Amino acid sequence: MLRPVFPRLTRHALIGMVHLDALLDGRAPLADVEAKAVADARVLAEAGFDAIVIENFGDTPFYPDEVPAHTIAAMTRCVLAVRAAVGALPLCVNVLRNDARAALAIAAATASQAIRVNVHAGAYVTDQGLVMGRAHETVRMRRTLGADVHIWADVRVKHAAPLAERDIAEEALELCERAEADALVVSGAKTGGPTDPARLAVVRAAVHVPILVGSGATIATLDQLLPVCDGLIVGSALKHDGDVARPVDAARARAFVAALNGR
Repeated sequence: MLRPVFPRLTRHALIGMVHLDALLDGRAPLADVEAKAVADARVLAEAGFDAIVIENFGDTPFYPDEVPAHTIAAMTRCVLAVRAAVGALPLCVNVLRNDARAALAIAAATASQAIRVNVHAGAYVTDQGLVMGRAHETVRMRRTLGADVHIWADVRVKHAAPLAERDIAEEALELCERAEADALVVSGAKTGGPTDPARLAVVRAAVHVPILVGSGATIATLDQLLPVCDGLIVGSALKHDGDVARPVDAARARAFVAALNGR
């Protein structure tokens, strides 16, 4: 289990997504983005989720490496608002596409417990071009800040392909042993895409850190996923009509928690 972040948790961790709308780019007032984020976070907290990941999902097309200062400022405001709404519930920050240092700075400033890093080590071909892991910077920055923030690193992140084919077990092991990831995330090919239980099993056998399902988890697939993971990050399946662009559906969120607790 994810005991460093969830010390009292006795079952698989259930982590909900808050997908922020576009931040300070003229598409929506920031106050509206903040209000929607808080509303979704409250639904997840009231349903019984164990943590929340907050990401700038609406900031397409994404910057590949470093986001502008206004994105960091806007995300900090939204994360602080969510923190005020959900109290001590653990929060994780993901700055897309791959600005781990920005995520770490936001997390440290908002008392968040973790960051998700899409490409923490290695090199991946993405729709933003070639994205390179910068674990050497992120880990050293964490030490400098003295931040008690865990790194949840993707293995074979979605919407991407490795620059050179490698054994996924070796990649997973290096993420933990050489890049100091605290948990690994295994996803499908795209947002909402199903995660392969066989891939989960390979990664889980290779390392001794928690393994999280990063996409595509549904109530119907719990029986296949739970034996080979320690937690699930759930987004699309919780939204109205399963549409990632819509708000979190309270009934869907409660049903997911009930389904997990019933196993």
